This record gives sequence, C-alpha cells and structure tokens, in this order.
Amino acid sequence: MRGRAAGLAERKHGAREGPSARATEAQRSRGKLTVRERLDLLFDPGTFTEIEALRRHRARGFGIEGRRPSTDGVVTGWGRVHGRRVFAYAHDFRIFGGSLGEAHAEKIHKVMDLAEAAGAPCVGLCDGAGARIQEGVTALAGYGGIFQRNVRASGVIPQISVMLGPCAGGAAYSPALTDFVFMVRDIAQLFVTGPDVVRAVTGEVITHDALGGAAVHASSSGVASFVHDDEETCLEEVRYLLSMLPGNNRETAPVADGDDPADRRTPALLDLVPAEPGRSYDVRAVLEEVVDHGDYLEVHEHWAPNVVCALARLDGHVTGVVANQPLRLAGALDIEASEKAARFVQWCDAFNVPLVTLVDVPGFLPGVEQEHQGIIRHGAKLLYAYCNATVPRVQLILRKAYGGAYIVMDSRSVGADISLAWPTNEIAVMGAEAAVDVVHRREIAASADPEAVRELRVAEYREELMHPYYAAERGLVDDVIDPAETRAALIEALAMLRHKHRPLPMRKHGNQPQ
Repeated sequence: MRGRAAGLAERKHGAREGPSARATEAQRSRGKLTVRERLDLLFDPGTFTEIEALRRHRARGFGIEGRRPSTDGVVTGWGRVHGRRVFAYAHDFRIFGGSLGEAHAEKIHKVMDLAEAAGAPCVGLCDGAGARIQEGVTALAGYGGIFQRNVRASGVIPQISVMLGPCAGGAAYSPALTDFVFMVRDIAQLFVTGPDVVRAVTGEVITHDALGGAAVHASSSGVASFVHDDEETCLEEVRYLLSMLPGNNRETAPVADGDDPADRRTPALLDLVPAEPGRSYDVRAVLEEVVDHGDYLEVHEHWAPNVVCALARLDGHVTGVVANQPLRLAGALDIEASEKAARFVQWCDAFNVPLVTLVDVPGFLPGVEQEHQGIIRHGAKLLYAYCNATVPRVQLILRKAYGGAYIVMDSRSVGADISLAWPTNEIAVMGAEAAVDVVHRREIAASADPEAVRELRVAEYREELMHPYYAAERGLVDDVIDPAETRAALIEALAMLRHKHRPLPMRKHGNQPQ
C-alpha cells in the first residue's frame, strides 16, 4: 500500500509540475505565467480542488500516441474567491500548445456541468492554440459541446472568459458566448481567421495584435469587456468582478457591509453638471459622487464610450448603472452604444441586479451611415432589453432627454418603476431651437426680424413645454429632486423595490431585434 501511495503522489506531482522545465521556461519567455500560477492568483490560497488531473488522451496517429502527459493540457476544478465557490478551467500552453482534443474537451464539459449543477460561476483561463489537428473531427465536436454548455448556462450562472494567450478559429466563439471577456495586452489574441489566412484570402497583411489583440477588441469590436496590462492585475480584477456577482440566477449579489451613509448628501453635483444643456461634463464624476465610496467597475470602458455601463454598490447593494456620457458625441445614442447598453441591461436582468439609468441624451445620432447600418434595428435592442427587464428600475433625468432616445433610456412609458429628475431636466420631442425651426419656420421666414422672432418662439416653447415640472405635472416623472439628495433618493427607491415581482407572460422566448 505504501508503494502505491508513493506512486500516486509521484503521478500527482508530475501533473502539477507540468511537462518539463524547458516548456515552463518557454512559457515565461513569452511573458506569460504558468497555469498553476494563474490559478493561485484567481483563487483564495489553498482552496483549489483539482479534478481529472491524471486524465490522458487516447488518440493515435501522427506520433501523438507517444506523448500522453497528465491533464492533457487543461487544469479543471473549483475553489473559493472571496470565500465563495467558483469553478474554473485553465489551458496549459506547455502541453500541446493548450490545444483541445477529446479528453481535454471532456474535462471542460465536466467542470461546466458541475458549475451549472452547483449554481456557481465558471471562469475560463484561455491560452490555447485551437483544435488539436491530430485528433481531427473529435476535437471540433469537443468545441461544439463547450458552445452548447455556454448557451445552456447563459443567464443561469455567470460565465467569464480570461484571454491570456491565443484563441483562434472556432474556439473564439466560446468567449463570445460568455458574459464578460478579459484580455491582457501584448499576450492575448482572439480571432476567427489568423493573419496567414487573411493574407492568403484577401491579400491584406496584418499582425496578430492588429488583427485580434486586446486594443482592437476593447475599442473597435467590443468583444473585450475589460483590458489590462498584465496578468496579475487582470486576475485581481476578475476576483473583484466575482465579488459583485451572484452565484446564479436564483440568488442576488452579495451585500457589502458599507460605512458610506445611505443619506449622505451630494451637493458637489450642483457644480459638476452645468445647467446649460449644450455644455459637456464627465458623467463618471456623477457616478463617483453617488455610489458607495465612489467605487464602480465600468464594463466596455473603451468601446462605445458615449454610454457608460458600470456595476457599483448603493448602500452595499450591487446595482447596474447605465448613463449617457456627454463627453462623447454629446451623449447621443448610436448603434454601438445601443448594443452595449442593451447587453448590459439584459445581463443585469438575468442575474437580479437592479438598474439605475442616468439620462442626459440629445437623441439618436443622426447620419446616413447610422441609418444604413441599422440604427432602427440596433436601437430597438436597447428598447427591447428595458421593456423585458423585471428587476427594479429607477430612472434619473439629469438634464436633457429628447425624442425617441428619452423613451429608450428607461422612461416611465417603457416600464421604469420610479422616474426622478433634477430641476435642470428638459424632456421634449426635440430641443427648443430645432422644434421652433419646424413649427414656426414660415413665420420666422416671413418676419422682418427673423432672429428676434425665433428667439421669442424658443423662449415660449421652453416656457410651455420644456420647463422642469412639465413631465412631473403629467405623471411621467415621480418627483423632481434636489441634486444634493440624489444618493438618498436612489437608495430609498431601490430599497422600496427590493422585493419587486413582475411575472412575464408564458412564452418559450421573445424574438428580440437582431
């Protein structure tokens, strides 16, 4: 028995150490951590439990039968993050380049199934070269099983992909199916067809990073939710995100014991936001003033920056915030901003995270390109997401709220539970100047002093239809509040709605805009 126990210990030690010192050195020369070092950074010390560490492939041909290392290039198991259970799989690039074969895939299938059954988040640490060529179609089938599980777990448990190396071909679709994607600059690449294929088919010459690096997916494609300069910072941020997520769709996010008073006044907001609707400001400064300790986690910070989506806490409770950003495109909604906000609203609704919407929007971005690329279809995604959301929803109108964009930004008419507004609010079909140019264009054109007549009509329009109490008088705003009372008002409204229950009609699923 002692001999067998010693043999077991030796096998497990070999699985933990990896294939060779040379392979480990090659991994480090690429500026990357080993799979075990990554797992140590992700999980609380000493809490990771590995499964199928001794698994080996059964493939034959092309010389692969002579190389059968333990783990088969992926480490799977579960542990604790801030004391809460989390499941994970992590590719080991030192073994077959982290490529996926039959045994490798089955290990990932197993841990994904366990995560769903246990009702806990699943994190993928991705650093692999795609399907294992020597195993042919069985490798492709393995990816199919991962995709099927990604979809089945969508909206059931949080799924996070952390890109720590290459991810190409069909493998790229698994991160796209998960809730959040982290990427590390310089070492992570994500694309369906690599530079060599692109050059062969189109003649375009491009580098791996320029085609699918972190910067591209953070600012252009919108694939990357978060981007970091190094693995240590990235994995610390993954831990932070996990601390704000519920384990599954039957739970609520953990409540923090905060010492930021719920009734804390916010007088700084009076100076942060200019009263003039045309002047810009950074809405993130408003967010910092209102949420607990000014701390929030912005999602897709570099993509569609004209809308801000963030997770924050209000009186210790995790809340999703959607806010127009006047610093970019004057806060107007365009195709990408609509998609970004829609997906965030949809995620919050799936995982019982209440929503606060800060509105300062001049409308949808006008232009031939926007119309031809489908602003109607894409803008409808945000409208659909809000109308479909059953979580507590509070709207706060900071300044202007014009036209269809006002409706889409969680107005009372599409189901916001509580709508609040500052005294600077202007809610209208369009700005006063544009409205007067339409309604009074003939009178203005025929007058002896067109500019004087125009100014008079603009003042009248503002007085009649855009004064700050117009919507409140008609029940479309529940209250006009002092900006200094913003934090207290939001927290009180969310507390009142904490046990909100709104059943949806029986249906298989809706047909949301594509």
